[in-house]
Parts: sequence; C-alpha cells; structure tokens
Amino acid sequence: MTAWNDVFLGVIAVATLALAVAQIAVIVVAGRAARRLAQLAEQFERDIKPLFAHLNAIGTDAARAAALAAAQVDRVDRLFGDVTLRVEQTLNAVQDSVIGPVREGRALLSAFRAAMQAVRDLRQNGRARQGRAEDEDALFI
Repeated sequence: MTAWNDVFLGVIAVATLALAVAQIAVIVVAGRAARRLAQLAEQFERDIKPLFAHLNAIGTDAARAAALAAAQVDRVDRLFGDVTLRVEQTLNAVQDSVIGPVREGRALLSAFRAAMQAVRDLRQNGRARQGRAEDEDALFI
C-alpha cells in the first residue's frame, strides 16, 4: 500500500500546489483591480472637483444676486410708499386749496340768491298790498 499512498500523497501535493497558484493569481488580479479602482476614483475626484467648485461659485453668485434683488425690492417698496404718501399729501393740499374757495364762493352765491329772493319778495308783497288796498277801498263804503 505504500505505492498507493505515494500516489495519493503526490495528487494531494499537486492539488495543493494548484490551489496555491490559483490563490496567488486571484490575489494578483484582485490587487490589479484594486489599483484600477483607486485610479478611477482619483480620476473621478479630479474630474468632479472643478465641477463642485463651479457649483459652489454658482451658489455663491445666486445667493449674492438674491440678496441684491431683495435689497432692490425693499428700495422700490420704500420709494412707492414715499411717492404714495407725497401724492396723497399733494392731492389733499390741492383739494383744500380748491374746495375752500369753492365753498366760500358757493356761500356768497347762496347769500346773493337769498338777497335777490328777499328783494323779489318785497316787490311782490308791495304789489300785493297795493292790490289789496285798492280792493279794500272799493269795499269801503
């Protein structure tokens, strides 16, 4: 049985040697793949880094533009508020300067009408008294 033992022992040795070679080959291929992945990751970082810097600059510019726009909107709002207040004050001043004299003129016109009406009433009352006096004279016996 020593011959079979030597054969089996040789087969075991060859199989162990084959497994060791296969493991070494797998380790070498895995090392190459790891180096390739590391190179791809570095290249990806190099390619993406300017993109992130550009996106950061865009974000900064957008924030600055938004701040400027907000400041401009505040200025416009204050401007329109001031303009509205001044227009309202101007309209009130014009209204006061126009309505005051119109009211006074209207009061004078009403006084003139009342005076004219009083004169008319006096004339009509005077004529009516003369007419009544003649009527009363005719009735007086």
